[in-house]
Amino acid sequence: MKLLSLLFLIMFLIGTDTFLISPLLPMLREGFHITAEASGWMVGAYAIGYAVSALISGPLSDGWNRKKVMAYGMLGFTVFTFLCGLATGFWSIFLFRALAGICAACAAPQVWATIPAIVPPQKIIKSMGIVTAGLAVSQTVGVPIGTYLAIRSWSTPFFIIAAFSLILVLLIVSFVPNIPPAAQDKKHSLLERYETLLKERKARRTFLAYFIFQTGNFAAFTFLGNWLADKFTMRVDEIGSVLVFLGLGNIIGSFYGSMAVKKIGQHASLVIGIISITILYPVISYAPSVVYVKIVYFIIFLITGTIFPVMMALLQSLSPTARGTIAALSSALMYGATTVGAYLAGLFYGHFSGFTSVCLFTAVCYLISTFLWVKSTVLTAEPLQAKIKENSNVQ
Repeated sequence: MKLLSLLFLIMFLIGTDTFLISPLLPMLREGFHITAEASGWMVGAYAIGYAVSALISGPLSDGWNRKKVMAYGMLGFTVFTFLCGLATGFWSIFLFRALAGICAACAAPQVWATIPAIVPPQKIIKSMGIVTAGLAVSQTVGVPIGTYLAIRSWSTPFFIIAAFSLILVLLIVSFVPNIPPAAQDKKHSLLERYETLLKERKARRTFLAYFIFQTGNFAAFTFLGNWLADKFTMRVDEIGSVLVFLGLGNIIGSFYGSMAVKKIGQHASLVIGIISITILYPVISYAPSVVYVKIVYFIIFLITGTIFPVMMALLQSLSPTARGTIAALSSALMYGATTVGAYLAGLFYGHFSGFTSVCLFTAVCYLISTFLWVKSTVLTAEPLQAKIKENSNVQ
């Protein structure tokens, strides 16, 4: 439990740092005398650094000791997050945010890859849920706290995150066991790892299913605020209250969804979960009141929090020796889906029937994703826990 708590805190801190800068943009824009368009790159710098680094560091980490990669990644994250607080202009904070993203991409995939290697097979889904909750809590609690700390100075949240991150580095060194690679894994090059992983149709379809799911997910999420402001004339603080309901649903699903998964199985949980939110999204676009929106979005993210750990566990089950590669590729696909989903949602929202068309697009993405999950055979090839147990024995 101590180790899971540590992994939870790592994802909480990385998640908080990921989303923290968005509410700080007005202060940074004024302080650095830059345009609103340019300020967006302070968010993009972290995402670009993370996505590019993950594609490289993930496969390489499969040939290294995961504990060391996690510790050094968090140490770099500590240093560059601290330097963000000392930034004196746009280019300095752009550089430090990109470097922080690069280091986060070294540490975070090791969290997902470590769980199947050290946790008993019957507790994989529950453990994935606990770690996933770290990200959910970071959005619900971490970002508002960081925003409050920024009242005195925009630098303060970065210094606080860096201080706690340094503590986590020490805890990693103390509590995370060494997870060395198998001898044969040290010989594979970066490209060989991707080629070995993606040569199977099952893996390609599974990753595509995950990408399409996240594309629909982020398409609807990106334009939620715009829709609430347009339809219900809500202020920023009122929109924030809706996001709290999303976060609470996600947290509860992440922590307790494993009980439902244990009862009905991974296959049924994933398929029923995606179909359920496929139905709910088109319905929510016709919401008659904000209360209705809060309730339905709470349910949507309760379900999402339940099925996301199942997705991560299924992805990790694809290969016993490429868990870092899998975690890194899934992270890169998520950032790619964020970009594609936001772009397409903007086209639908601006040129068609507003949020209704965005929700329909999300529903179509979910249906295609469900089809690909089933066609990939990752759900039916063999019981997930048995597969993970076999993979653990291989390592």
